This record gives sequence, C-alpha cells and structure tokens, in this order.
Amino acid sequence: MPNLEVNYLGLKLKNPVIVSSSGLTGTADKIRSLEQSGAAAVVLKSLFEEQINYDAGSLILDHDYPEAEDYIKNYTKNHSVDNYLSLIEQAKNSVSIPVIASINCISASDWVGFARRIEEAGADALELNVFFLPVNKYSSSTDYENVYIDIASRVTRIIGIPVAVKLGNNFTNVLGIIDRLYAHGVKGAVLFNRFYEPDIDIENMKLTSAGVFSSPSDLRHVLRWVALVHDKIGSIDISASTGIHSWEAVVKQLLAGAKTIQVCSLLYKNGIKEVAGLVGGLEEWMKRKGFGGIEEFRGKMSYRKIPDPSAWERSQFMKYFSNIH
Repeated sequence: MPNLEVNYLGLKLKNPVIVSSSGLTGTADKIRSLEQSGAAAVVLKSLFEEQINYDAGSLILDHDYPEAEDYIKNYTKNHSVDNYLSLIEQAKNSVSIPVIASINCISASDWVGFARRIEEAGADALELNVFFLPVNKYSSSTDYENVYIDIASRVTRIIGIPVAVKLGNNFTNVLGIIDRLYAHGVKGAVLFNRFYEPDIDIENMKLTSAGVFSSPSDLRHVLRWVALVHDKIGSIDISASTGIHSWEAVVKQLLAGAKTIQVCSLLYKNGIKEVAGLVGGLEEWMKRKGFGGIEEFRGKMSYRKIPDPSAWERSQFMKYFSNIH
C-alpha cells in the first residue's frame, strides 16, 4: 500500500489533499465531514478585513452620532474576530487533522495582533490571503509588493506557528516576490488565489460578479509556476490551488513539485465525496507506477528535472499555430 503522507509547513498530513478556504470550511460540522471524506487538512473560511470594514461603515451610516464611530468600528471588528477564534477552537475540538486559519487582509494594522490571537486559539498554521487592486498609477510595482512583505514579516516575527501566503498570479515577478517572502520567514506559498471579478449585466446595466468557480483549464497556469518555484526557490513549500478537478490534476501538480494541493470548486460542484476520489485516484496511480511514497516522484517533472527546461518557459504557440494561415 503506497504511503501518501506529506509534510507541509512542518505539519504531517495523511495525504496531500487540503480543502481550501471557503464556505465549505466555515463550521465545525462541515470540517468534520471533510475529514471523514479524506481531507488531510482544512483552511478555514477567511476572516475578511474588507468585509469587516464595510460592515462597520454601514452601521456608522445608520447613526447620527459621530462619537459612536470608534465604538462601532471596534465592536464590529472584535465581534468578527471573536467569532473566528471560536470557529478555530470548535474545529480543533472536532477533528484530528490540521486546521489552518486564514486572514484575508489588505493592510498590516490590527491584523498582526489578530494573528497572535489566532495562534492562541489553537490554529496549526496561518494562511495570509493578501490582495488589493493596484489602482494608483503613481505607485510602482515595488510599492505594492512591499505591502505584502510588510504584512508577512510582521506576522512571522510575532507568532510561532508556520505562515503561508496565498498569492495572485498577476505579479510582474512571481519568483521575486516568493523569494522575498521566504527570506522574511514565510514557510509556504499557495499558488494561486482566485479573486472577485466584475461583470456587466447588459440588459439591466448593472455591475455583477463573474463566475467564481475554477475550471480544469485553470490548472495549466498554476502548473508552470509550481514547476518553476519548486526548483528556483526550493526551500519553500508549495500548495497548488485553482484548477484541481481530478485526481490526474493532483498527480500533475505533485510531479511539478507541489507539496500539497487545495481543492474547492470541485467540491461545490460535485460534493465533498470528491475528496475520496482525489485521494483514491492518486493512490491507484502510485500503485500502478510502483511508487511507495510521494517523495519518490514529487518534482520529477519540475523545471530542472526535464530534458528541456525551456519548455516550462515557452510562451508562444510556435509548434502548433505557426503554420496556420
């Protein structure tokens, strides 16, 4: 029987399948069901800085007393954080798999202090989900990257549990930002985040949300960067997220060099039973190929392990479309 155990962020997992931050991981009961389905760890539903600020602002607009503003802001923030800490405690008391907390933040501010409270509540690790839209044309890419570094470095200095950062795919230099994060104490990089994308309802002329779920084709972009990061920044743990819709996708990301994979959209579409399918498919493939453990093949198809590493860098359709007229 193949050994599916992996080590991610210093945590021993029974297999590489993690359920990513979403409504699926928002209650202890749901997390217990995910464990029973075979999930090796969960990333809790995120605590959103933007949502807390929005809720506080909405409450303030309903009051005519300016002196109440600070009270409302603090109450809203503390109430949200207290609920989140309670979720961590309930999850830890309900399951034996690692519970990874998640903060979706756009500034360092109070979130550094909240990270300490998250550790005290019993979380096994923390995933920082940082994103803000670069809309200031006078700011450089370095200015924006420095916000990520500031948040991560301040958090890693004050907590003892491992920290991963979930990144978007639109950095000018993905390898550069990951290398800087690793230098500031970050143990893992989650590639990549899916953000809110706007759409336009042309009949009612209203702004709406585009589709939120990933598709199998999203795997390809992540696969390239997993292979590159694995070899160029080999000391950081990679968790591949987005586009995981089959056990074959799990195998591909492991071959590229990922330590774990994170799944969400597949479970929303087909149910949490799919976790068992991902784990079972991986196990059967390992049996067929004669692998006794994941480290025997992880990274075998990464950037430096294939005969022509430039294949991972190629960006033009030279072979397929050059002869089409």
